[in-house]
Amino acid sequence: MKKKAGCIFEDKKENKVHFQAVYTKLFITKGDMKDVNQEHEILKIDDAFMKAKTQDKCDVIKCNDIFTLLRENDEEKIVLTKGVAGIGKTVSVHKFILDWAEGEANQDIHGVFLLPFREMNLMKNEEFSLHELLLEFYPKMKDMEKTKLYEKSRLVFIFDGLDESRLPLNFNSRSLNTVEKRSSVDVLFTSLVRGTLLPSALVWVTSRPAAANQIPKKYVGLFTEVRGFNDEQKKEYFRKRFPKEIEIADRIISHIKTSRSLYIMCHIPVFCWITATVLQDILIETNAENISTTLTEMYIHFLLIQMKMKNQKYDGKEERDFTKNLESNRPMILKLAKLAFEQLKQENVVFYEKDLKACGIDSKDTEFTGMIAEIFKKEHGLHETKVFCFVHLSVQEFLAAVHVFLCYLNKNMQELQFFFDRPKENITLQQRQFLISEPEENITLPKLLEKAVDKAMESQKDIWTCSCGF
Repeated sequence: MKKKAGCIFEDKKENKVHFQAVYTKLFITKGDMKDVNQEHEILKIDDAFMKAKTQDKCDVIKCNDIFTLLRENDEEKIVLTKGVAGIGKTVSVHKFILDWAEGEANQDIHGVFLLPFREMNLMKNEEFSLHELLLEFYPKMKDMEKTKLYEKSRLVFIFDGLDESRLPLNFNSRSLNTVEKRSSVDVLFTSLVRGTLLPSALVWVTSRPAAANQIPKKYVGLFTEVRGFNDEQKKEYFRKRFPKEIEIADRIISHIKTSRSLYIMCHIPVFCWITATVLQDILIETNAENISTTLTEMYIHFLLIQMKMKNQKYDGKEERDFTKNLESNRPMILKLAKLAFEQLKQENVVFYEKDLKACGIDSKDTEFTGMIAEIFKKEHGLHETKVFCFVHLSVQEFLAAVHVFLCYLNKNMQELQFFFDRPKENITLQQRQFLISEPEENITLPKLLEKAVDKAMESQKDIWTCSCGF
């Protein structure tokens, strides 16, 4: 578990960074289930930013204390932690695991098992007993005595990323009560949450806000929220990021304070990393005196940086002309943009090799490998199966918006029809032909923007919020 939690940003095996070298304490508070799914995620970021400035200190908690607080509430229920994309939920999980594994906290716990939904998705069509499922993730457990493990040990199960789940979660279905009985992965999960399977176990689930309501409130004993960085933690992050270049760190901090949108987005740790990447390039590489960057410019510059890195590493050349850089990488950018859009249509934030192939991308291609160095995170999960996601949801949304805008410019109305089709639930086959609200040839940009906003508001997982504003 030290090895699993001890490194972060493992986009590539040669790019490991030790967790403690970059970890900055996160702002975590007690939450309330009534807040779930009440507003869209971009509003939650702004809301969290404002609350972080006024939050009562007595509500602030440490990730290592969650099960202590659970015992005070109801130990027979679970901990559910929500937070917007990139806010630090997984980092909090890693911090908890690492402190436990290194003997720093929670030493009354005998075993901790991290079970990410993005990896469990790969197993949704198979059946396992709980023990068999754990062996899939932790094969070195095969010689452990089951009685000692399940009857005499205090165990913690951490299910990370409920919003990434592709499992059919039904809390009214049958449940298991023995570690030996085999069932689907979703039934194993719901049985642990309901407390019928291994009642003595402690369960922690993390999720983005809109997906958190998949777990009925009656099973939640402690609800927490990761609110990201407060003002002081933002400063600490940038100074850790540039320990030998304090002047650069201070200039970046000064710049983000001049833009409300940048400052609010830097509440999200992953966006701090994107900001540091972009502004470091502008300040150091181009020696710019004045920085003027909107959010859109940030993402464009981030994309240009990745293309430059790809050209240097895989093509052995450095192209300083942005226009030529764009043209040489145009085919791959268009494929990535299409992938981003197609997956947003399905409300997916993690995808697999078959999803890449559907957009004409070969994961073994060196050109693609260069592009995913930072734009994508590539994780080797079970049996070295590759799982892909963009480094942050907003990067996926930005590229999806690029795809939609190019479709509009190129009059590719077939692609844009997605925004004009009405929901098809509970209708007959004969009714479907009447559901197009606008003829394709009459789509204007203002109307497209309006429909994109409508589609964002219909989303069940809040993953259209930024891309609707292209």
